[in-house]
Amino acid sequence: MTMNKQMPSVVLAVLSLSCLPTMAAEPPNSAPPALVKPTPEQVAWQDLEVGMFIHWDVPWNHRDYENKPKPDVFNPTQLDTDQWMEAAKSFGAKYCVLTATHGTGFMLWQSDSYPFGMKQSPYENGKCDVVKEYVDSCRKAAISPGLYCHMKVNGWWEVDHPGLVNRGGGGDPKRQADYANAKLKQAAELWGNYGPLAEIWFDGGLPDPKVAGFDVMPAALKLQPKAMLMGGSHRSGQQIRCVGKESGGVTYPCWATADFANCDQSGGDPNGKDYIPGEADVNLLAGEWMWQPGSDGRIRSLDDLVKMYYASVGHNCNLLVSTAPGPEGLISEGQIRRLREFGNEIQRRFGKSLAETSGRGNSVELDLTKPTLINHVILMEQIAEGERIREYSVEGMADGAWKELAKGTCVGHKRIEQFGDVTVSKIRLRVTSSIAEPIIRQLSAYHVTPRPE
Repeated sequence: MTMNKQMPSVVLAVLSLSCLPTMAAEPPNSAPPALVKPTPEQVAWQDLEVGMFIHWDVPWNHRDYENKPKPDVFNPTQLDTDQWMEAAKSFGAKYCVLTATHGTGFMLWQSDSYPFGMKQSPYENGKCDVVKEYVDSCRKAAISPGLYCHMKVNGWWEVDHPGLVNRGGGGDPKRQADYANAKLKQAAELWGNYGPLAEIWFDGGLPDPKVAGFDVMPAALKLQPKAMLMGGSHRSGQQIRCVGKESGGVTYPCWATADFANCDQSGGDPNGKDYIPGEADVNLLAGEWMWQPGSDGRIRSLDDLVKMYYASVGHNCNLLVSTAPGPEGLISEGQIRRLREFGNEIQRRFGKSLAETSGRGNSVELDLTKPTLINHVILMEQIAEGERIREYSVEGMADGAWKELAKGTCVGHKRIEQFGDVTVSKIRLRVTSSIAEPIIRQLSAYHVTPRPE
């Protein structure tokens, strides 16, 4: 990879709240778990749910140091950032992240940091700023923009992990200082010149300032105080964490709380001290992040993408699907077609509930008014007040009796429960363990039929 809503409500729902018997008290002298709450920006970011990654760079293996290309290798013939946003909208993406500079170090914006970027390209006589065009297209399409800037790897500088010159070996203080100054300049440009960003991606985390000689975190916190920081080395700011190991999903449960010191790729910790929601990224071109000849033959299947949605959004984390424009500057029709199919399928399944409600307390009921065939339930907590549920059961009323349909632990922003077809007249969410009064943003029911061939 990268190196290294509400559905229209059918107002049939009748809310019935009833308190279950009081849960067992905590043992004497034991302090209750802390209720960790997100920032407003983290709440808004989780509501975005699905985003699109754009991996674009010059065609060069950045570790082939003996064959560095000249900047004129970048000269697209059909660059259209509006077309990128059409791809994002086709599957319901609400935010986007562009690789402003990936492993080669080629800069997709106007910069004097070093002579390997748009200024040195023959494209539009070196006057084009792809990052600006991208951000403008995002905002025109009502998609929140984000930017990726690799700090540990740069082929032009011959920098590799852990962010050192001499191909990662270091040993040249003067050149290391020059690289550090270039990265600080890039940070000021990318985060200071393009308006508010939804997300900043640090692939592979940030270099140790004591080792690499520079620290871009102060610039991020000053220039983009409301942006989500992916890979920010868990030092400060509004963090999110990468989960799922680039598979597009994460095992259940996936808590939004964790501890900064030990949270990457993890399912979180219900007793974690920090609010760090997860993001599961995946390449649409299976096994490839950048476009290659024949890439359309490796596009992931629709079934795979749907499974990823269940295992990401349905497991309380965001899904970030990566596309790859070709050298001409367009996302291929094959990629867009698959994304559109994906978006249409999610809309077909969950675009309109059979009924839905909200409520608070240990028991929330949804009255379907008549026996109704269902096979999915969506649960959502009001996460602005923290993840409160620790264990729950979903039950359906059939033949005058409650029957358990599903059970689990983490709900958080969203939990999608899937089970076999069952006809019920009511649904009940019964919270059997929580650290504070449960606040249910949504309890909704669906019947998903097989996809038409």
